[in-house]
Amino acid sequence: MRYGIIGTGAIGGYYGAKLAHAGQEVHFLLHSDYEYVKQHGLQVDSCDGSFHLDDVNVYRQTKDMPACDVVLVGLKSVNNDKLPALLPPLLHDKAAKAKTLVVLIQNGIGVEEDVQKMFPEVQLAAGLAFICSAKTKPGLVSHQCYGSINLANYSCRDEALMQAVVDEFREAGIETGLVEYHEARWKKAVWNMPFNGMTVALHTQTDLLLKNASTRQLIREQMMEVVGAAQHLGVKNVDEAFVDKMIETTDAMTPYSPSMRLDYDFHRPMEIYYLYTRPLEMAREAGYRMPKLEMLEAELRFLETV
Repeated sequence: MRYGIIGTGAIGGYYGAKLAHAGQEVHFLLHSDYEYVKQHGLQVDSCDGSFHLDDVNVYRQTKDMPACDVVLVGLKSVNNDKLPALLPPLLHDKAAKAKTLVVLIQNGIGVEEDVQKMFPEVQLAAGLAFICSAKTKPGLVSHQCYGSINLANYSCRDEALMQAVVDEFREAGIETGLVEYHEARWKKAVWNMPFNGMTVALHTQTDLLLKNASTRQLIREQMMEVVGAAQHLGVKNVDEAFVDKMIETTDAMTPYSPSMRLDYDFHRPMEIYYLYTRPLEMAREAGYRMPKLEMLEAELRFLETV
């Protein structure tokens, strides 16, 4: 299949490069490092084996890109207002036999609902990546550890297309599965809501939060708040055992600065709305409060203004 990448950063750059390295046709939208990648290619420094793509299909504008079977959106959700201009050129015509699947590899709760309102007919899926990756230099993706991604169907009418994407990701050496949408989004929130905000608020990394007894306990309590919210909303299989698994996995992780910490450090807007505001609102509407995470959201709103 033909893939398009909107947001060739730490996440879109990694998965797009892995697919291209495996022989898939991949087209990348680039901005600041367009000239660099066009001249020098794309480098992936990875714990699973580094590689270089010499000849990369790169573009400054999506209007110059071909229609694609699958579009991976790796933009930060704060930039989703750009999608009405960016996405249409990559979509197959409605009359085409194949319909484009748009995979939102983005953090937070509610992104698919809002993008669906922009594009009522477009088939959407969530991409839930569990990966430590960063892009801090032109044309270089640094993949530190993990790297799996699960796909969750939001509005795709073609289950065979979903499975075909999973199969091609696996053929590219990416651990991939199909999961239930609501469960997957809230399971990701169990990790994202504590660690993204806490690394910003305390100006630290994931490992130090867990090595300190006080912050380790706070992280666990925040995770349990997310579990409580998910359960009040009727989400299945999000429980205390999953919290224990996430803490154990993070203990074994390379010391890591999550995406929100990097955004803060590089003076970029933080994804507070979908990571905090939206799930906190949904929990309150269901009669449940997350007081520790409400406090963390307030701290992040303050830090964003100073």
